[in-house]
Amino acid sequence: MIHLGVPLDYFLVLSSFFSMFGRAGCLPRVAWTGCRRMGNLTSSSSAGLSSTACARYLQEMVSQNCVVIFSKTTCPYCKMAKNVFNEIGATYKVVELDEHNDGRSLQEALAQMTGARTVPRVFVNGNCIGGGSDTKQLHQQGKLRPLIEQCAPCCAGSGSEGSGSGQSESTK
Repeated sequence: MIHLGVPLDYFLVLSSFFSMFGRAGCLPRVAWTGCRRMGNLTSSSSAGLSSTACARYLQEMVSQNCVVIFSKTTCPYCKMAKNVFNEIGATYKVVELDEHNDGRSLQEALAQMTGARTVPRVFVNGNCIGGGSDTKQLHQQGKLRPLIEQCAPCCAGSGSEGSGSGQSESTK
């Protein structure tokens, strides 16, 4: 058996603890506000956006738009989420990761920030509400529209960026 050392052992135990409870939904998600740190991310690729640039890009998208869907064009759950917003006539921004130059790095950054790598990752008013099924469930429970109505006045109106059918941003 290889002894990893006390500091590394503690790190592994703590990271396992947070990972386990985070996936189970027992830990609160951190909402993106202008004053919270997004953490240090590492990039697996030397080309394209750095991990810091990915985090900054994601934060800009989320802070500048009331509803943002990080999606892939062929994903049925992504289509489900978009359909929910189309059904209620909400304005939203779409970032198609499979068409974005740095989509893989962005998806990794989303995984680090939200605790889930799957798409869609749906954000309303700066908070990740989950994926397609979560979005549909919130709508069926009558909880999605109130979340959208809480958006800042610049983002909630139909004159803001995006449209009822979404505005896609595939490349940067």
